[in-house]
Amino acid sequence: MHIHYLQHGASEGPGMIADWAREKGFPLAGSHLYRGDPLPAVEAFDFLVIMGGAMNIYQHRDYPWLVKEKLFIQAAISQGKIVLGICLGAQLIADVLGAKVFQNPEIEIGWFPVELHHAARKHPAFKHFPRELTALHWHGDTFNLPAGSECLASTVVCQNQAFLHGERVAALQFHIEVAREDIDLFLGDGDYGSGRFIQPPEALRACESHVPATRKALWALLDGLAQQQPL
Repeated sequence: MHIHYLQHGASEGPGMIADWAREKGFPLAGSHLYRGDPLPAVEAFDFLVIMGGAMNIYQHRDYPWLVKEKLFIQAAISQGKIVLGICLGAQLIADVLGAKVFQNPEIEIGWFPVELHHAARKHPAFKHFPRELTALHWHGDTFNLPAGSECLASTVVCQNQAFLHGERVAALQFHIEVAREDIDLFLGDGDYGSGRFIQPPEALRACESHVPATRKALWALLDGLAQQQPL
């Protein structure tokens, strides 16, 4: 199985997804769109992973490659590829499937519990998820559910945290791919503001108790999605 990821900024790479691919022996390649990398042929991969990013899905003027990326994601979905979107990636999937992406009432940055809904247990990608998982959140936008999709997870301040579209397209608003070393990259040197659901840097870095559980959940998700590859 060939995996390809789309990266939107230097700080948000594949993280532990690369560890999973290496462990399974799956070739992994990526397009760093912010550097002008070209998109591959859709036929070149079996599994597409769309990473997060600081931009919004509608910033076509500032990030003109977003237009081509959306068409590329649509083509991958139409051709039956396995597709996973994380944070911005989830919003891009929702957008190309015709759902509205908009500002969440609260910015959510920090380690907050995600509650998995019973419906998620029906799919191999989520049946081994814990009922509640403390995961990293870093988003100000959210999305409506695309037609034919079902909400699979929620937090206190963001209803739609995960959905499936068909058997091979999954979207997560939260991050379960980050390892401890990724947190400093997320933080960078910028000021990300303050709010009721924005944790300070020291709380964001104190992730050692959370990463083992998110890693286990990530492996379960990726293993389950990989099972959906057409024969």
